[in-house]
Amino acid sequence: MADEPLVLGIETSCDETGIGLVRGHTLLANTIASSMDEHARFGGVVPEVASRAHLEAMTPTVEAALAAAGVRLSDVDAVAVTAGPGLAGALLVGVAAAKSYALGLGVPLYGVNHLAAHVAVDQLEHGPLPKPCVALLVSGGHSSLLLVPDVAQDVISLGSTVDDAAGEAFDKVARVLGLPFPGGPHIDRAAREGSGTAVTFPRGKIDDGTLDFSFSGLKTAVARWVEARQAAGETIHVPDVAASFQEAVVDVLTRKALAACKKYDVHDLLIGGGVAANSRLRALAQERCDAAGVRLRVPRPGLCTDNGAMVAALGSNLVAAGITPSMLDIPADSSLPITTVHV
Repeated sequence: MADEPLVLGIETSCDETGIGLVRGHTLLANTIASSMDEHARFGGVVPEVASRAHLEAMTPTVEAALAAAGVRLSDVDAVAVTAGPGLAGALLVGVAAAKSYALGLGVPLYGVNHLAAHVAVDQLEHGPLPKPCVALLVSGGHSSLLLVPDVAQDVISLGSTVDDAAGEAFDKVARVLGLPFPGGPHIDRAAREGSGTAVTFPRGKIDDGTLDFSFSGLKTAVARWVEARQAAGETIHVPDVAASFQEAVVDVLTRKALAACKKYDVHDLLIGGGVAANSRLRALAQERCDAAGVRLRVPRPGLCTDNGAMVAALGSNLVAAGITPSMLDIPADSSLPITTVHV
């Protein structure tokens, strides 16, 4: 509604400068400037390169978002920014920019948690979140299971990765298979031409009784399998290896997520983060949720990857809940715990 506050969201936790404009649960603009091409030649994100790219992209991206939404900067009622977790230098750029905008406009500032924002963004597509819900967040830096009674103030960690995150494993396996960075989309694409049962790869921590994840052993198993065949002079069928690796990852993710729903008697599962764009994860999650009587919510792919809309969405939740705004001296915290929704 037009009388709801207009929230500007700023996301700079990694390599995307994301600017979002949200009014209530209505998305008005979601503009992204990515420095991915600058990192691709290094095979991964270079923090210093990301920070400089954010500096250069910040003002033009904000202006582009305002134009897309058809509003003026002076119309903004609150500013939300990712305060953590993420790359320290990249976070500092966003936090400094958000402080400047909030101070200049004379509006409240909300420093928010990047992971909680990945949960909040689903509201822009599917409406208010069920209370409670279980959230599975999977990205290049995080693999987390959360119990979310209220995304504005109460997020509980149920499990997380003990080593490589799922997205990180995708990147490393892609490199082994000679696929470009970032690995997720390329493995997903290659896997469509392969068989997920061609090679049996290990499922880390699958039956250990916890809700934690481990993908380092799987990554190593793929690398050793490929190396052994190459040493024997065999031709590697990349689509089969990609599909089999991908199946191992999504099998673990979905099994653990449904186990969390059962354990806590929750009937709504939300999946977010960059890996949530993976077509096989979405399909298997839907299949297993249907069988278990669990309702599945997954944002469209454009809202799964890092973006400003998710930050604005969480900021809108905080405003609506009457949460006290952040102080102008809030820090950027690269290791901000998921239980801290707002700083």
